[in-house]
Amino acid sequence: MSLFLIVALPFLGALLPGLMNSAGRQACAGVTFTVTLAASIGLLSHLPAVLAGEVVTARVDWMPLLGLNATFMLDGLGFFFAALILGIGLLIITYARFYLSRDDNMGEFFTYLLLFQGAMVGIVLSDNILLLLVFWELTSLSSFLLIGYWKHLPEGRQGARMALAVTGMGGLAMIGGMLILGQIAGSYDLSVILQNRELIQESPLYLPALILILLGCFTKSAQFPFHFWLPHAMAAPTPVSAYLHSATMVKAGIFLMARLWPVLSGTPEWFMIVTTAGLITMVLGAVIALFKHDLKALLAFSTVSHLGLITMLLGTGTAFGAMAAIFHILNHATFKAALFMSAGIIDHEAHTRDIRRLGGLRHLMPVTFVIATLAALSMAGIPFLNGFLSKEMMLEETTDTVLFGMPLLVPVMATVGSLFSAAYCFRLIGHVFFGPVRDDYPAKPHDPGSGLWLPPAILVVLVVIIGVAPFLAEPFVKLVTASVLGGEGDVPTAYFKIWHGLVPALFMSIAAVVGGALLLAIFRPTLRLWDATPRPEAKVIFDAIIDATVRLSRAFTHRIHDGAFSRYGSIFAVAVIAAGTHAWMTGSVGAASRAMQAAGPVEVAAWLMLVAATCGLVFLHRNRLLSLILIGIVGLMVSVGFVFFSAPDLALTQFTVEVVTIILLLLALNFLPNRTPKESSILRRTRDGAIAVAGGLATMALSYHYLLRDSIAPAISEFHLANSYKGGGGTNVVNVILVDFRGFDTYGEIIVLGIAALLIYALTETLLSGPVRARLLNRTPDQPLSGDMHPMMMVVLTRVIMPVVLMVGFYIFLRGHNEPGGGFIAGLVVSIAVVMQYMASGFSWASARLRYPYHGVIGAGVLIAGLTGIGSWFVGKPFMTTDFTYVRIPPFNEFELATALIFDLGVFLSVVGAVMLSLESFSRLARRAHSEESEHAMDIDPSRDDPPPAGSGLAGDW
Repeated sequence: MSLFLIVALPFLGALLPGLMNSAGRQACAGVTFTVTLAASIGLLSHLPAVLAGEVVTARVDWMPLLGLNATFMLDGLGFFFAALILGIGLLIITYARFYLSRDDNMGEFFTYLLLFQGAMVGIVLSDNILLLLVFWELTSLSSFLLIGYWKHLPEGRQGARMALAVTGMGGLAMIGGMLILGQIAGSYDLSVILQNRELIQESPLYLPALILILLGCFTKSAQFPFHFWLPHAMAAPTPVSAYLHSATMVKAGIFLMARLWPVLSGTPEWFMIVTTAGLITMVLGAVIALFKHDLKALLAFSTVSHLGLITMLLGTGTAFGAMAAIFHILNHATFKAALFMSAGIIDHEAHTRDIRRLGGLRHLMPVTFVIATLAALSMAGIPFLNGFLSKEMMLEETTDTVLFGMPLLVPVMATVGSLFSAAYCFRLIGHVFFGPVRDDYPAKPHDPGSGLWLPPAILVVLVVIIGVAPFLAEPFVKLVTASVLGGEGDVPTAYFKIWHGLVPALFMSIAAVVGGALLLAIFRPTLRLWDATPRPEAKVIFDAIIDATVRLSRAFTHRIHDGAFSRYGSIFAVAVIAAGTHAWMTGSVGAASRAMQAAGPVEVAAWLMLVAATCGLVFLHRNRLLSLILIGIVGLMVSVGFVFFSAPDLALTQFTVEVVTIILLLLALNFLPNRTPKESSILRRTRDGAIAVAGGLATMALSYHYLLRDSIAPAISEFHLANSYKGGGGTNVVNVILVDFRGFDTYGEIIVLGIAALLIYALTETLLSGPVRARLLNRTPDQPLSGDMHPMMMVVLTRVIMPVVLMVGFYIFLRGHNEPGGGFIAGLVVSIAVVMQYMASGFSWASARLRYPYHGVIGAGVLIAGLTGIGSWFVGKPFMTTDFTYVRIPPFNEFELATALIFDLGVFLSVVGAVMLSLESFSRLARRAHSEESEHAMDIDPSRDDPPPAGSGLAGDW
């Protein structure tokens, strides 16, 4: 099975639980289980290749020049984590089917679960760090939905927000680190990055990249000082907690540290940061866990502690430490998932998780007692269970680890952490299952059906099997370790066995177990001391920081973002001018290398007209109609400038845009007063004028500099001129740029244009159906209407020239690839011809002859352009790649056919549809504003029986 399909299956399957919700709980769980099982089978199909040491890859190049590629890689490490995610996922799905109540929406729950599962599988199989970042953020979003699944619980909502805030901020930091890492290595593919250890570690950007990436890893894996969010995520349903704490979200940061271990580890910075954070997290989490009375809280802080243990092992930078970390990841996943599911069983049956209200459950729940006891003893590090083996390896690694120049610091702290770990495990067993049976349980406890106890029982079987026969797990763990090392060290030859002799790790382990038992014996006085000791609460600190941040943000936002466009424009303009001035003053501007061209009388006259129109616009802008006329003059003069500088395409575009814009604005001005009121003070106008003058002078200086000096770098126009014909098949460079070199940009622009037209239409619909309708009907025009709204001469002229203009537009469209023209200009020309019909004969006459709705024209244009771009995929080329050839159809001469022509057709239709939909929307407002008494329009049909009354002023509707 393709790696793409393995990753995609959970996302595709997420559609099914919601559809099956009405079919019942069993159907929802069944389709979710089937999807996960299919992905698991697909993963297992690659097991022979992975065991043989091969790396399975799948790749689709999307934007290779930007490093945006969909690439997946399956090696030992990826297989290990994907197997944990999917394998434990199958058990969690089964468990959740029987755990959730009938009031819970099963379809919603399993949809969120599959989305989360797919994001996690995507993380561990990604070979492109940009793709990995996408999946990374998806885990934060989907876990937010899972943690807050019980929306009626305030603690669930708060836990979800806290998890999203902490992991989201860490993810933002990691994005920066990953981009730096890819920049150093020259590639965003992990397979390439992992081969550049020396280049990365010798770079001056290594430390910033390391810190940013570790921020992402530490927040995701709840390392100090970001450990506080994970226990609050326990408000989620127990299946979610078991999945998050054992095999998925919190292991994402651990996975990334293991994946990047070959290139980031082995430096003093890595050792100091990672080992210290892991050691503190290990001890702190274990100490807090001992004094928690909520079963899930105890297990949550134990997860924090064990994640710190794994982090510390990875931080040592040794091959043995990496192998011990991988082994403990496996062991922790088995016993921790079993423990969380056992806690869920107790809560499900006894209706409480408070240890103080439990006890004596070994008599009432013997099956649960055996499962939870074996899993807890494994977590405590008791022999013949898998947790003992990896704990021994951890302790052995610490004996050779020197931190801050103190050889005993790490071993002693690790032993203390193990001691408290053993103590809270013994407390879980002793205070929950031992003691007398009570008569005040919230509900009578009893063992549930096999649907709840079988999934954790399967995991406990693995706990025991690995514990008594570690050699069964040894080959696979060493295979995964080899993937972690990535050729940066040999896999240790140490054997996985229960007895290693009288080594220091054994005595440290004995001290931890015995010390844990003694600590439990004096638990009550220790608890009183703990309660009496003042200590900072991470949640209180977090809430205070969030509140302060919100207050500061609101104050800043209300001060800056007050809705005044003039303020936004002023801030933006001043910032740009200041940055440009600084660059100008600190840079070096060489002597001019070109002479100024002589300006003739025509050029001077055109310039004077442009200046006069601009100045007139500044001083007369309160007169809206006059301002519109002056804007039109400025636009036309710019068109003339384009002609003068040999840019006919731009001139045609500018000219047609000006015509359409003027008509649009004329319709809009119909609903506005003649003059703009004075709303700005003299001081503000002076300020805005000074900024405008400064911006104009800065732009003039920049233009003057570049026009009189040769560019240091070769102009991009040289590339376009050289490749326009041989690459795009056209001699009109401007059009080839639009439909080929920058075709993706053009595609986005026509989509935006269509969206803008649809928004105008939606706004018009709102105005015509809301309270504004009455105001339009009762509106009195500022000037009397013309007695002849549709002059006969204009009607005849527009209808005569209509086919001529259409032919011109068709000609401009066809010639655009080699001569000035193209789909955009042709669309505007045709739009002008249609607009003239509306203006001459009225809205009703024109709309009655409308054959295709403008919405559909826009949609057809976007669809044609998109399908043209997609078509290149079928010939193995990137999206939006054009092709051309020459054909000869007798009796015609040979001519060129280019796929860009079809794309240009999409542009043409989108422009026509967008312009006409906008104009039609304004026209409907204008028509409604004038009158609804008559639907007559001007026509020249001699057979018409009901001509409108002459001179009535109601002969038309525009």
